[in-house]
Formats: sequence, C-alpha cells, structure tokens
Amino acid sequence: MTLRQYLILMAIGTILCWVAWFFIISNVNPLETGYLGISFFYISLFLALTGTFSVIVFLIRHYFIKNNMVIFYHVRHTFRQGILISALITMALILLQEKLLTWWNGIILVILFVILESIIFTNRKYKNNDFKS
Repeated sequence: MTLRQYLILMAIGTILCWVAWFFIISNVNPLETGYLGISFFYISLFLALTGTFSVIVFLIRHYFIKNNMVIFYHVRHTFRQGILISALITMALILLQEKLLTWWNGIILVILFVILESIIFTNRKYKNNDFKS
C-alpha cells in the first residue's frame, strides 16, 4: 500500500465515522436508549477522532520531515498517538457523563497517558538500540 492510498483510505474511513457519529447524535435519544446507543456514540466518536488525529499529526510530520524514506516510519507512530489522544478524550467524556470528571481526575488521566506514551517511546528506543549492538 502506498502512502497516498493509506491517506485516502484513512480519510474516507474518518469521514464515514464522522457521518455515523452525526447520525447517532441526530437520531438517538440518550434518555431513551440503553447502553447500546451510548456505546455506538462513544465507539463512533473514538474511531472518528482516531482517524482525524492520525491524519492531522501525520500531515504535520510530513510537512516538517522532507525525507520520503523516513515518512513510512511515522505512519505507525502517528496512528498510535491518534489512538491515545482519542482514548483520552473519550475517557474524559465518559467520566463527564457519569459526573466523575473533576480537575484532579483530568490531570491524573493526562498524566497516565503521558506515562503510557513515554513507556512506549522508551521501550522503542531501547529495542532500537538493542538491535544496533
């Protein structure tokens, strides 16, 4: 798969997820629906945010990194970061829905995601240095 095909497929998937999310927003009453409707809301929002953040972060990296051989290396990392950012936002919204989101819960949630990204980044650096030895 070429980079262009990846971006086109990711953009189409993201647009479809946003359309699904807007459809759920306009047609599902959260007071009448059970957990299924609310689950569809959060799943479609998570997927739409993941695609949006992945494409945007990738395009920003592509703008600053002009070497095309290195750009494929960044696809996996931008997708992972898109998933983490989307999970953070979705978890914050779930906590907000349950009236459990306070300023200190939000800070703890952000710190946990920063630690998770740091562990993944450090583990990757360690593995890359291990192969070079």
